[in-house]
Amino acid sequence: MTDLGFIHRFIPATRPDRPPLLLLHGTGGDENDLLPIGQQVAPGAALLSPRGKVLEHGMPRFFRRLAEGVFDLEDLKARTAELAAFIAAARKAYGLAAPVALGFSNGANIAASLLLTQPGALAGAVLVRAMLPFEPAAVPDLKNTPVLLLSGASDPMVPAASHARLAAVLGETGAAVTHKVVPAGHGLTHQDLALAAQWLETLT
Repeated sequence: MTDLGFIHRFIPATRPDRPPLLLLHGTGGDENDLLPIGQQVAPGAALLSPRGKVLEHGMPRFFRRLAEGVFDLEDLKARTAELAAFIAAARKAYGLAAPVALGFSNGANIAASLLLTQPGALAGAVLVRAMLPFEPAAVPDLKNTPVLLLSGASDPMVPAASHARLAAVLGETGAAVTHKVVPAGHGLTHQDLALAAQWLETLT
């Protein structure tokens, strides 16, 4: 679908007791990439999956970067606000509660940006291979907002200090942060999916 400002896919819930999932792909993904993952980790949940609007060498992303690990912060700010507006429009169009984001890599980073700058947009988040996208001047009040951070022990793109800093900043907001470091690199693993599924089950 191309309305609401983003090309996206929407799959209605068959279990309305589950919070809807906002699926945010990594670099080079699209609106279809994480649908099977969403169905696996949260069976029956409504799935909302937009395609990032920024192209990097033809690969969709949610915001620009200047180099690996170096983000275009002005673009990130604008794209985060744009994504928040899409979430609000989609909630109205599809009759959804605030979603829980499930983001991978670039998608996880913009989900973290949503938490830090648009605190009403998400009901929680699963952040897979995320780093702190920027140092906030002030932290929002995210008291009791559930966040699962899944980091790779040998991730070449997200050093341990970077995901630890994200966990610390989210902790300062009052969010209920669960941080797991799995024996993996940057890619998704079966352990990530199992941990995400177990954690999401606690939200129902």
